[in-house]
Amino acid sequence: MIMEQISFKLLVKEKFSQLSPGQKKVANYMIEHLEESAFKTAYQIGKEADVSETTVIRLSYALAFEGFSDMQINIQKHFLQMNKSDITNGEIKKEEQHNEDTFSKVIENEVNILRNLLEPSNVQEVWKAVDALMNADQILIVGHRISHVAAYWFSSTLSSLRENVYLCTPAGDFYEKFSNLTKQSVVVAFSFPRYAKDTLTICECTKEHDIQLISVTDRLLSPIGRIADIVLTTEENVESGTNSIASVISLLDLVIAGIYKKDRKKVQSYQQKLEKLYSNYEVFIE
Repeated sequence: MIMEQISFKLLVKEKFSQLSPGQKKVANYMIEHLEESAFKTAYQIGKEADVSETTVIRLSYALAFEGFSDMQINIQKHFLQMNKSDITNGEIKKEEQHNEDTFSKVIENEVNILRNLLEPSNVQEVWKAVDALMNADQILIVGHRISHVAAYWFSSTLSSLRENVYLCTPAGDFYEKFSNLTKQSVVVAFSFPRYAKDTLTICECTKEHDIQLISVTDRLLSPIGRIADIVLTTEENVESGTNSIASVISLLDLVIAGIYKKDRKKVQSYQQKLEKLYSNYEVFIE
């Protein structure tokens, strides 16, 4: 069946706007509890999501599966694929020790997040983002509040690889810069909890003007993740109490590495021009 080639998460993202309120509740629950949903019955899932068993089954039809069993098989394959590296390497999770060092927990969480970035569906989205950013005539980057930190880093780094990269300032100059974009341009929006309303408004404006939107966010069904053309996520299916800036930068590093690999000569030529300017005007101390 062709549908099995597409992960459950991506199917939900594509059809989310067409789902009923009850089906959306089920979809959100199943994505947030992917492992449990891979083996629970439709009745059990419905009970946990506070909807009827019928609503769970109807979700499978809404996602173009032949039934609940077909949808669950897709999730099971997806879940096993996510954990393939753990199984291959023979990694066995150890029970948490009561006296485990606080810093060790932080590092372990970061490792889990970074491992999740290599999930096939994530890698596929990264390469889509690479192609979009390479082919764009202009790139406009936006991020409000805490998300502005990652937006600034990405803007600065991407500007060292190519021309026509612009960053919206916290002061709010999006619309002035947006007015100069074309159908060949790309908007990159950063949004992490708590989600800033201004960012969602900007993303809706981008979609209304038929300009490609890349979202960098914590999960596929975040406010901007639901409407973006390309979604780069950091902490999908990973339990974390806080959002990790380290994982965001690592994700962006994958995009930067992809651009450099695909168009090395052009990037190097541009960087040589920059280095000449840096040297002539003594931009850096060393």
